[in-house]
Amino acid sequence: MSNPHDEQISNALFDSAVAKFLAELECQGYSRLTILVYRRSIRALRRVMEDHGVAPDQLTSDIAANLVQSAKSSGDPQQHVIFIVRRFVAWLVSEGISPLPAEPTVTEQARETLCRDYQGYLRHQRGVSERSISDYWRGADRFLTFRFGTDEVDFRSITSADIITFAQLPPARKIIHRDTRQQRHLRNFFQYLFRKGLTSTNLALCVPKMARRHDARLPRFLDAEQVEAVLAAVRDNPRLGRRNYAMVLLLARLGLRAPEVIAIQLDDIDWRAGELIVRGKGQRHDRVPIPPDVGEALTDYIRHDRISASRALFVTDNAPHGPFVNGQEINTILKAAFTRCGVKPPRPYVGSHVLRHSLATNLVRQGASLEEVSDMLRHRCRVSTLIYAKLDIAGLRSIAQPWPGAGGGK
Repeated sequence: MSNPHDEQISNALFDSAVAKFLAELECQGYSRLTILVYRRSIRALRRVMEDHGVAPDQLTSDIAANLVQSAKSSGDPQQHVIFIVRRFVAWLVSEGISPLPAEPTVTEQARETLCRDYQGYLRHQRGVSERSISDYWRGADRFLTFRFGTDEVDFRSITSADIITFAQLPPARKIIHRDTRQQRHLRNFFQYLFRKGLTSTNLALCVPKMARRHDARLPRFLDAEQVEAVLAAVRDNPRLGRRNYAMVLLLARLGLRAPEVIAIQLDDIDWRAGELIVRGKGQRHDRVPIPPDVGEALTDYIRHDRISASRALFVTDNAPHGPFVNGQEINTILKAAFTRCGVKPPRPYVGSHVLRHSLATNLVRQGASLEEVSDMLRHRCRVSTLIYAKLDIAGLRSIAQPWPGAGGGK
């Protein structure tokens, strides 16, 4: 039977911890509205803890998430509530109020060791970006869970039938039509196992291929006038126009990818030389010239709007003004700009790559060669640029054969 006096001490300690946690958020520059959302979410956690008899010193991150998910409320809790309670519990653990996570089992330790080694292989030998590393491991972990569950992993017992059965399963989340990422992740994982000597054969050859005739259609692009209309709509944003305009202008003028834009650091800009270091795929760094309008947009944003201790060039507008997690924010900016300016996007899903395609297409229309387009887009393989050859009408006319007459050509 629990002691009421001990419960009072535990509750008082919990309340003091909540006040200290919220005070730290305020010191970090979080707005009053955000702190109010945090306080409300933690109060909801406190209520459900009392309903289930969970003491603060028994709370873990998973328990907190499960508690708010099982709360008797209308519908499922929003994801931000789960994020807040997990972050709060992590802070409680750092303060010594909540217990440390339980020691992993031998099987879990082996899985964690495999994860670290595989991620190190992707990072140092393949030059994969951090976001893609998570995707690659998620695909590998999903296969291992399908094949072995919670049992010990025996790589040499994996057969081609296991791989084919797994490939026929529906994806864990909704993906676009003919998405080949799952097959690519599996092939890469099995190549890693073979190189490490964990499998006697290269099981990557057993992963079924998916037909993907993406080169059968023309690139989706915008005309030069449409690009300028979208840029004007982005710039007219009264609150974040300078930052958003500089980000989108890098896409439109230099053909950068969204992850490359958010990866730019302040030290990557050489103002004297007028050059920018682009952190591209495979840890490849390229120096590209900064056009005058791009330079003006960057300086305007840095001088008037940028407030952050981070070395990232583009930061969030919410405290603590850190770097973006991924390039999805740029897609959101573009989607809003299309709506404001009335330009119809070339496809239902609005992605930042449409400006990269538009830059290449308009260069070809103006007479640029495929070599020049390839250098502009920083393609490592010239084959990637061949899709724009379909837009070179003058060049295609020069190699077109005459239409055969009646009875066939002679």
